[in-house]
Amino acid sequence: MRVLFSSTRGAGHFNPLVPFARAFERAGHEVLVAGPPVLADAARGAGFDFRLFDPPPEDELGEIWERVPELPQEEANRVVVSEIFGRLNTTAALPGLRAEIEEWRADIVLRDPNEYGSALAAELHGIPHARVAISLVSVEELGIGIAAESVDAIRRDEGMSPDPVGDRLRNAPYLSTFPPSLDDGDAPDTHRFHDPEWDAPAGDLPGWWAGRDDQPLVYVTFGSVAGQLPQALPVYGLAMRAVEDLPVRVLLTVGRDLDLDALPSAPDNVRVERWVPQQDVLGHAAAAVVHGGSGSTLGAIAAGVPLVVVPLFADQPQNAARVAEVGAGIAVVPDREAPEAALGPLREAILELLGDESYGERATALASESRAQPVVDEVVPLAERLARR
Repeated sequence: MRVLFSSTRGAGHFNPLVPFARAFERAGHEVLVAGPPVLADAARGAGFDFRLFDPPPEDELGEIWERVPELPQEEANRVVVSEIFGRLNTTAALPGLRAEIEEWRADIVLRDPNEYGSALAAELHGIPHARVAISLVSVEELGIGIAAESVDAIRRDEGMSPDPVGDRLRNAPYLSTFPPSLDDGDAPDTHRFHDPEWDAPAGDLPGWWAGRDDQPLVYVTFGSVAGQLPQALPVYGLAMRAVEDLPVRVLLTVGRDLDLDALPSAPDNVRVERWVPQQDVLGHAAAAVVHGGSGSTLGAIAAGVPLVVVPLFADQPQNAARVAEVGAGIAVVPDREAPEAALGPLREAILELLGDESYGERATALASESRAQPVVDEVVPLAERLARR
């Protein structure tokens, strides 16, 4: 069987696909990843064959991105999902995806839910497609509702049957590694799994904190995108100031694109690194401070580590709220106009997490629930059945 994985740019969109792609490789099936040029290094670095599809024209894309930081959060999300994911990305990607499915003779498509071109291309070629969750079910439903009109216009241009409310997107199988108690519902055809990488033992960390071995480790990460956004940059200094006088060891990872000179000097108890394997860090951490992306949030939950979630953009406020609702952490929502106001609440949230065992107990319970789900390899027989229909 030939399985085409398709994604938009960004680690938060591509990384959730990886455990499923590896499952097909373990089963002896052929795997190909398709994405915009900026995704090439990540896909090839993970060991996958990669084919690129065209991104939108840079001038059109740039004009929209310039407006987004000035918009209220809800309106910014609507513009990104409708105009960028729904209209520009889909229009640009569809020709290349149609050609790739035809030339490579793909049997099924598994896609990032925000990559709509592959759903249309799969339908045009009469093969099944499924979505791999990158967030909560409610966020996916919201995204379909926003993108449906833009995607439907492209459907009509291609001579496809109308789908004005996105039912063809909504009814595709939904593959998720979120445990049900953390998620907030089910899509029409939901299948839940766990990543076997969660069961791997954590590697040792270097001795970065001389004389502090008996202090709890707090892991701080705001993902791979925040460092590229001027409006998000203050959160790094905020986090360092929040922990500088606490009796903790702190590892702050900032990603590969952040200009390190833009950061303030780190306190003695804070080690700054571009990247450290998350599994290794979480295996030693007592708490994690994250932005609420799916990778960091699910990684911490799978390791049974309680969270302070500091949402910055996109679906992160919903993820932060959900983590707090289920008792696995605390949400600290910064004010874009007054980020300094979050300093005290962030410090107090870290102390509360470390001092109240109930957060860790709830995170551990969610970790057990995650591991009780079928391993991702069980997606293979599901896909084989879909491909035979």
